[in-house]
Amino acid sequence: MLDARKVRAITLDLDDTLWPVAAAIRRAERALLAWLDLHAPMTAAVFSNPLAMREVRAHLMLNRPELRHDLGAARRESIRLALYRAGEDPLLAASAYDVFFSARNQVDLYEDVPEALTWLSQRFPVIALTNGNADVHRIGIGHHFHGGLSARQVGVGKPDPRIFLAAADMAGVPAEHVLHVGDDPLADVLGSLHVGMQSAWVNRHHLPWLQISKPDVSLHSLAELPQWLQA
Repeated sequence: MLDARKVRAITLDLDDTLWPVAAAIRRAERALLAWLDLHAPMTAAVFSNPLAMREVRAHLMLNRPELRHDLGAARRESIRLALYRAGEDPLLAASAYDVFFSARNQVDLYEDVPEALTWLSQRFPVIALTNGNADVHRIGIGHHFHGGLSARQVGVGKPDPRIFLAAADMAGVPAEHVLHVGDDPLADVLGSLHVGMQSAWVNRHHLPWLQISKPDVSLHSLAELPQWLQA
């Protein structure tokens, strides 16, 4: 059960907690393909084939394991490799990735997020904590965050304890006084519980809980969190 009296900081997952990430990625991939159609049509043909691009990414991850926690660099290098294989200019990768990244940050916030995020940020230091590469400032919600950490910055992703402890340090409080909020049972809930944080599971799709350890509170929307913290 959530002990609101202990909470002095919030760490907050981004993708699928504040917005649906699949829609954002699809939008970004369409923007990338449209750009490649104009500037690198042979590479666009590769990107339009899901199996071919899956092979490109698999080859890259096998040979560049250091990119595992840097989704942005992995995406850019996948584009570079596809350009090279298609016989087109690999130097176009940087511009192509900029197009992708810009569209990737055009997200549709869940309708409960703006009001809840405002409430939380007025009362607690809120730290963005993500395994992805979304940019809260590009999205337009950066003013709600005291800071942010990604797997790329720390070198490890959730559920590794080090990224949670780094976030607690950034918030300036011990881990036991942090409430982590996220949608993923393993990466978010179990990862945060393992370091002594409290954990709120954002279960928007009413899924069953299948793990032995349980979150301190389960939410169907972020709007419910202020109610728990005030109670």
